[in-house]
Amino acid sequence: QVHLRSARRLCELCCANRGTFIKVGQHLEALDYLLPEEYTSTLKVLHSQAPQSSMQEVRQVIREDLGKEIQDLFVSFDDTPLGAASLAQVHKAVLRDGRTVAVKVQHPKVQAQSSKDILLMEVLVLAVKQLFPEFEFMWLVDEAKKNLPLELDFLNEGRNAEKVAQMLKHFDFLKVPRIYWELSTKRVLLMEFVDGGQVNDRGYMERNKIDVNEVSRHLGKMYSEMIFVNGFVHCDPHPGNVLVRKHPGTGKAEVILLDHGLYQVLTEEFRLDYCHLWQSLIWTDMKKVKEYSQRLGAGELYPLFACMLTARSWNSVNRGISQAPVTATEESEIRDSAANYLPQVSQLLNHVPRQMLLIFKTNDLLRSIEAALGTRASAGSFLNMSRCCIRALASHKKKNTCSFFRRTQISFREAFNLWQIDLHEFILSVKGLRLANWVLALL
Repeated sequence: QVHLRSARRLCELCCANRGTFIKVGQHLEALDYLLPEEYTSTLKVLHSQAPQSSMQEVRQVIREDLGKEIQDLFVSFDDTPLGAASLAQVHKAVLRDGRTVAVKVQHPKVQAQSSKDILLMEVLVLAVKQLFPEFEFMWLVDEAKKNLPLELDFLNEGRNAEKVAQMLKHFDFLKVPRIYWELSTKRVLLMEFVDGGQVNDRGYMERNKIDVNEVSRHLGKMYSEMIFVNGFVHCDPHPGNVLVRKHPGTGKAEVILLDHGLYQVLTEEFRLDYCHLWQSLIWTDMKKVKEYSQRLGAGELYPLFACMLTARSWNSVNRGISQAPVTATEESEIRDSAANYLPQVSQLLNHVPRQMLLIFKTNDLLRSIEAALGTRASAGSFLNMSRCCIRALASHKKKNTCSFFRRTQISFREAFNLWQIDLHEFILSVKGLRLANWVLALL
């Protein structure tokens, strides 16, 4: 009852203050493996049911930015938004030429209010620092200062959408809505309208005969490619921004990626160290786990760093995160231990590279989706990550050598390592078959 009462008060606080406060509330909702269920279920509404701007305010923004009235631009324009989030809301509309579009309109006061929110957060963080010296949260304010201006520029969001669509065009399961530049500004963004259910809505997938495990695999492949291979990472994969549907043509599961305002561009050094770290975690090379965690700023807190990245206990990390799935006991242990380690978590977040902070946020949101679908990371998903790491590291080595012989050698090594993973995955799938187990036992 105390949790529920506090969560409702926190939700009311976020809705009353809007903007940056809703952003913070959205991130807290994703921490379902750390926070009590009362908080995560109560704050869930902030993803798509945040306070709305009135139609009068929407008309004003469109008039100011596009120089025309709504009725001059659209045949129809739905007054009720499809969803309202911290910085903007989205309306369905039909253009004069018959195209159905999604119109993203920024809340009119959010630009001016965001700078005041950040100043207020800065004052609060300094006050907390005086009362509790072991808590260091100034990094949170620094990140907000850097990221909010980017998220408030919808032209930047449009460019990010086109860039990621080009990078991941080889994934036939991914759909990034097309941007209509002729009617887009810093505060108004026009996109192709694509319908679907939220990625954490298991009921929607069951009703539409969409395989939740296939969706989870698609998400894993997509984000592994972004992080390890391209170093260009969509950092806001909350359920309101990732939709799923059956592809109209093939009938297969399709992932629709929305809201491209916040991306993290990883430096090559960071990306390669992160590749090495995940390879070490997947193949349980604890010496290298320590080495690459420390290279990424974890220092002597590297065991905590590994646990935060994987959302597994230190015992599971030592045994191998791909060896056994997460149990209810382990989840409970992690949740119970979280409060005891808050000062160390705070210290760690203050020392890791700033790129790491958005990676943590992305991991949290993806894990939240996996938990809702009941598909917590399996051996298969870790093997997909390992494939991306192998390709990324091989590509880096080939780029840095002029020798044809050396490049050929690296290519053969890469092909052999990928073949080993395919073989390992095949053995795991065979072990999963009862008939195969019976034959193996007989042999």
